[in-house]
Amino acid sequence: MWTLHDQWEKLWEDVRTKADARLLSSRSTPHFLGAVVLEPQAREGLLGVDKLQIIDGQQRLTTLQFVLASLVLAMRQAGHTGLQKIVEDCQWNSNANTMRDPDTEKYKVWPTFRDREQYQRAISVDDLPQLRERFPDHFTSRGDLRRIGIVHPPALSAIWNFSRWFTEWLHQEEPSGPLRSEALVQAVLQDLKLVSISLEADDDAQVIFETLNGRGAQLNATDLIRNYVFMTADKLGENATQLYDRHWVSFEDRFWGEAQRRGRITKPRLEWLVHAALQAELREDVDLGRLYADYRRFATSSAAPLSGAAQLEMLQEYAAAYRLLVGSKADTTIGRFGRRIEPYDITTLYPLALLIARAPMSDVDRADSYGILASYLVRRAVCGLTPKNYNSVFLSALKQLGSLGASPGNLRAVLEVLKGDASRWPGDGEFRAACLNAPLYPGRLDARRMRAMLTEIEGELRRSVRTEEAALPVIDLPDVDHVMPRSWTQYWNLSDGSVVTRERVSAVEMKSLMGDPLDDVERLIAERQAIVPTLGNLTLLDLSVNREAQNFAFASKRKLLIENTALRLNVPMVATAVWDEATIRARGEQLADAALRVWPGPRAVPGP
Repeated sequence: MWTLHDQWEKLWEDVRTKADARLLSSRSTPHFLGAVVLEPQAREGLLGVDKLQIIDGQQRLTTLQFVLASLVLAMRQAGHTGLQKIVEDCQWNSNANTMRDPDTEKYKVWPTFRDREQYQRAISVDDLPQLRERFPDHFTSRGDLRRIGIVHPPALSAIWNFSRWFTEWLHQEEPSGPLRSEALVQAVLQDLKLVSISLEADDDAQVIFETLNGRGAQLNATDLIRNYVFMTADKLGENATQLYDRHWVSFEDRFWGEAQRRGRITKPRLEWLVHAALQAELREDVDLGRLYADYRRFATSSAAPLSGAAQLEMLQEYAAAYRLLVGSKADTTIGRFGRRIEPYDITTLYPLALLIARAPMSDVDRADSYGILASYLVRRAVCGLTPKNYNSVFLSALKQLGSLGASPGNLRAVLEVLKGDASRWPGDGEFRAACLNAPLYPGRLDARRMRAMLTEIEGELRRSVRTEEAALPVIDLPDVDHVMPRSWTQYWNLSDGSVVTRERVSAVEMKSLMGDPLDDVERLIAERQAIVPTLGNLTLLDLSVNREAQNFAFASKRKLLIENTALRLNVPMVATAVWDEATIRARGEQLADAALRVWPGPRAVPGP
């Protein structure tokens, strides 16, 4: 869409330059606005004006209509009725007797869909006071166009600003009166030039549109896709207006236009939706740089190419699932799955998730399938396995499920046969060992993933007991806390009573790295350092409670927990007076058992 600062102000400068040149009797050279591509449309019967589909140049032609409407207002206000009539003849189709639909065909440019109502209301006003009456919320009490906290309809903004510019120029010093008005009208009607390309019957309008706009231009791939969908609808005689209102208008809200960054690439969310949907449909990798070409290949790949309605219905179905997956707190199967995997930021999983969302299966089977995928992600993260091969893993699963059927049994079978550290699904023994001994936080999981893991374990602990509050609360704000703090030297003596300094801890870490032998106290230090970031020593605490607890001895933290916690994760701390390596290992066993239930693994464990 052309805007005030990017195009309209510059166009006014060009018009003013041409008008000034005519006043000075200078030779006026044309100002070219570029090319428009028009496709003649067949007329039904004798009535009706000739129609041309605008293939390219919608913004240029629409802006020229705004300029003509503004020029009419300026001439009317100046009292130059003859010039006003000349401009009106350029602005409107006037012979209503030959029109099939005068209310529409009187407009020489008829916008589609989104901007039509504002276009009609603005372009048909008789003066600027009427413009203020029709758009009262867009003006200040003084009658000026509001500038802060509002987005104006393009028709309103353009007509108001061009009318103001024209009127101000007409009221400048000599020469004034009709001569000045005539120079302005000539600058618009005679000096602004367009190159018009009119297609013939055998020309492919879509190919020409792509050639003009698809070679490094600033259109998004989804602009080309939208154009293709509605051209298809027109060719098949579908009601494009109804299709737009029913299926496309929702794609123009802020949610789908919001820019989303993945790696080094930033695209509107709508483009990422189409990318994921195409992969789910084609069961193959789709190059983001060829998104439009692959979309068109998909739409025409069957014996009977998809109609505009079929394309839009398909996109809407994917959009509903995608929105629940990435941006919803709704209590739905795919929404819960989206929240489970959100901390892992594995967007290569989305096409497979969408395939499952649209597959013909029960909601129980769908939940099982999503549970399998969540287990695959979490187990690999906890076991310290790389996510670098996920694109290949999930694309392969997508292809196989496309042939076998997207059942939970088939998905499990596909993942269970994966071999090697780049793709295997860790079994129970490896996962349990990692829960007990691996440095999870800090280490293999960041704060968001660790919080998500502890939250799900909290839910499992609640399900395993007859608690008064079995439902899992929203606990995405608390801190991940080390019950025995990472900086433990000041208040936490070793199990043999030894007092240790930070300097000695650092020295032990260095000796361990070098492979040097450790004495008995140093081995206790190394054991403690290793156990602090494990699952058995991790919990969730309110931020203020965590800050108050700091690195104090366990008695202080236990008192704060008794007063401030309601989580099953913290029951072992409340019930014990001692927190040491043995206690941490015991709690680790309990949480590892819960983790095995939350993220059940493969039945046949692949070898490492």
